Amino acid sequence: MSMAGVGMIAGMALAFAGYFGGFGAFLLVAALGAVGFIVGRFLDGDLEPGDFFRSRGRDGRPR
Repeated sequence: MSMAGVGMIAGMALAFAGYFGGFGAFLLVAALGAVGFIVGRFLDGDLEPGDFFRSRGRDGRPR
């Protein structure tokens, strides 16, 4: 599935949560979606745990 299709499904899920559950449900779905995205990237091997904790130099590159 393309990223556009995934984005459309995520947007529809947020819209349904906001319409039927209110703003609190919208925020919960958005937060859990972000956590799921990060976990998915981690499991795919695109992210490493050290990526969150490494300091960066002035030029933006990892030290």
